[in-house]
Amino acid sequence: MRTLLTTLNAKYIHINLAIRLLYELNKDNKGLEWKEFTIKESKEGIAEFCKDFDVVAFSCYIWNITQTLAVARLIKALNPNTKILLGGPEVSYEYHDIINLPEVDYIITGEGETPFKLFLDNYPNIENVPNLVFKTNDKVKENLPAPMFELVNYTNFNPYINDKPEDLYNKVCYVETSRGCPYKCEFCLASLDNKVRTLPIADIKANLLYLMEHGRVIKFLDRTFNVKKDFTIDMFEFILANHKPNNVFQFEITADIVHPDIVAFIQQKVPKGLFRFEIGIQTVNQQANLQVSRKQNFDKTSAVIKKLDDKIEMHLDLIVGLPLDYWNDIKYSIEEVFKLFPPELQLGFLKFLKGTPMRQKYKEHEYVFDLLPPYQIIKSKYLTENELLQITYLEEALEIYWNKGRALNTLKYIALHYSIFDFLLGLGNYFITKSNFHKHSLTDIFTIINEFAKINYANDSTLPQLIAIDYYLQANIKPKTLFIEEIERTEKTDLITQLHLNHHKFRFIIIPINFNFDAWQQTKTIETGNFNLIFQYNGVTKPAVICHSIGVFV
Repeated sequence: MRTLLTTLNAKYIHINLAIRLLYELNKDNKGLEWKEFTIKESKEGIAEFCKDFDVVAFSCYIWNITQTLAVARLIKALNPNTKILLGGPEVSYEYHDIINLPEVDYIITGEGETPFKLFLDNYPNIENVPNLVFKTNDKVKENLPAPMFELVNYTNFNPYINDKPEDLYNKVCYVETSRGCPYKCEFCLASLDNKVRTLPIADIKANLLYLMEHGRVIKFLDRTFNVKKDFTIDMFEFILANHKPNNVFQFEITADIVHPDIVAFIQQKVPKGLFRFEIGIQTVNQQANLQVSRKQNFDKTSAVIKKLDDKIEMHLDLIVGLPLDYWNDIKYSIEEVFKLFPPELQLGFLKFLKGTPMRQKYKEHEYVFDLLPPYQIIKSKYLTENELLQITYLEEALEIYWNKGRALNTLKYIALHYSIFDFLLGLGNYFITKSNFHKHSLTDIFTIINEFAKINYANDSTLPQLIAIDYYLQANIKPKTLFIEEIERTEKTDLITQLHLNHHKFRFIIIPINFNFDAWQQTKTIETGNFNLIFQYNGVTKPAVICHSIGVFV
């Protein structure tokens, strides 16, 4: 029997760990192969590749289920004898509509290690394969659940051994050190597996060594990596002792339970830029947290973030649409979290994933959500459809101007002097009248924010200067002059000479400003005065900046 393990990843840089695990566990089974595709590839091309296999097993998630089913239909059209087997979180719950589709023959629910092996070993006699759902005599049959897979079976096991080593460097390589989550957040599938199980430590380290040697970005899949202090510090020490240049490590952590010993270890030993932390704050509203069985102390969370943000790149997440989170609650959460100035602030919208308690009790909160993946909220008793639409405009502005690093000085200034929520909301609404969120130029981006600021913050003289500064900071080569004109040519030449700047090697833009930019960068305060701001372009990297007080010469 020829069997293909496959999936459709969201992007080329992503890797599917599940099919690698299943392949390596069953590689002695003759006829078993594996291959990855992406959701942007030609469905016809994928189906053509798959059609000659006896069984095609797809790993399914909310981001690929629609495309996966479309490919399955094409495979059946090309070869009706090919059997389609689905697995993964998207088909492990509420699967009756999917198993009844003519293009789907089998579904494995839950963890796949035990049932997939038994499926391969016994096919076509699959009546006793645990966790298997299939059709027989036009009826759906659900086999008994499989015993829990013992993670000790991953001793002396490397899921990446079948990859070309050179392919790993440009992809995100995933490491699994445990399964399960100690928390019960009702919007998350991880909450359904409340027992945390750990893989063999020696094998975790061996696989880390392999990925550090061949990969670059290594992401840990643990839902709460820091749940055990000693384990966390042990892993950090191992990474520090063995990491290679350009390695970056990403962890999901729960910030308010970070042990002081972990904080001290990072502050004393971890070099800047080596670790990235993803922290799901979700909401600052404690009543909303309690409604979804979530515990969080935001004061402790923000204190830990502030202690570590000079060493760790922080990615913070908020969720819009949680129960009891009204418009003003969301505004408060966004403003408080933004003031932590994380390099990335993701604003997600509540999704009603199959199997989660949140989906099961949606009527209690009068939720209306899209019945198609990704099952996103449409409205509730707390937020109208229009309010949610408005927040999507804010989210687009947040992504364009903050997460992509275009207007960092401008937005920090806004957050410290005005409402960042109101600013981004207004900017998002203004943006769609002038351009397209997903198709625009850099000049469009800064022209729009400059116009918006002139209209709505006309009395603030600092804001347009910061917008101009952010614009000039974007380029590697000297850009077109916009927003603030340069000083006179002769004055510019004299200043370059007086400051002993190398005009043969670099290109310069010099603009007059009325505040000390150095003081702003260091203390986030506006000290007024007369200054020339010099941008020095080398054509390769972002410009060096020199803030020169007028009348002072070196």
